[in-house]
Amino acid sequence: MIKYSVIGTSWITNSFIEGANLCDELLLDGVYSRSVSKGSIFAEETGAKRVFGSFEELLCSDTDLVYVASPNVCHYSQCKALLENGKHVICEKPVTITAEEFSELVSLARKKNLVYFEAIMYMHSPARRILKEAVESIGSIRSASFDFSQLSSKYKALVNGELPNIFNPEMKTGALNDLGIYCVYPAIDLFGEPEEIIPVQHFLSTGADGCGSAVFKYSDKLITITYSKTGQSRGVSQIFGDLGTVTIGSISQTDNIYLYNNSGEKKELVPDIDKKYHMGNEAKNAAQFIKNTKCELLKECQEMNLKVLRAMEKMRV
Repeated sequence: MIKYSVIGTSWITNSFIEGANLCDELLLDGVYSRSVSKGSIFAEETGAKRVFGSFEELLCSDTDLVYVASPNVCHYSQCKALLENGKHVICEKPVTITAEEFSELVSLARKKNLVYFEAIMYMHSPARRILKEAVESIGSIRSASFDFSQLSSKYKALVNGELPNIFNPEMKTGALNDLGIYCVYPAIDLFGEPEEIIPVQHFLSTGADGCGSAVFKYSDKLITITYSKTGQSRGVSQIFGDLGTVTIGSISQTDNIYLYNNSGEKKELVPDIDKKYHMGNEAKNAAQFIKNTKCELLKECQEMNLKVLRAMEKMRV
């Protein structure tokens, strides 16, 4: 069994644990939270065996794998410390803020024969292959639009004068890091790194980006990316070919995917899927990567992650 621990007690951590419960090779070991009382409650709810009273206690433990879901600003330093102390790491997005930081930690992980990758559902979903095949079937593609606009549950607090972490630039958060990243992955995976990126961002009073857009310019196509935490989208992401159209209902989960021909007839390719199964794919792959740290998919995930981080650096204005 691979013993894993988690950093953080938010809903996303709980979702990962639900997904990991689908993997027989993973055993929930412990939880670390800055609040021991919160950690204790979370451990009781999830079945974690122990609560770490400090980060140092986690570093010194015999847990094998750590799922990091701390504030973005902590990702680089915590992941580096975990790797230095012999822990495999799966970290929530964005895994780091810069491509340079990520490259450094990938090198460290490889040197120590450890697993280190970003917890992004797209790269671990069977729907990724289905989406690629669908895109290949719709002929010449000249444009596509990827959108992830979701009104933040913390937006009301911001309007009322509070400063939630997600809108605090000191926490390395904002709409691009939280939502836009989900659009960048399929854009680059399907069409490669663009020749030019033309970005626009709107900043809130706190200094964090509340929404933004970017055009990925290729020699033969334009890919538009939009994202927002200040409003709720009711539409879909779309890829337009001269033989048909592919729509994606959830760009973050890569599900609710349909293929349309030019007559308007549609075919369901990927249905709505419970999030725990998406998270379960990440967890199962983590276990496989630990068995074989030279796994080609792990290398592919890291290479894609680097391309995404490079693109996101160019999207910040």
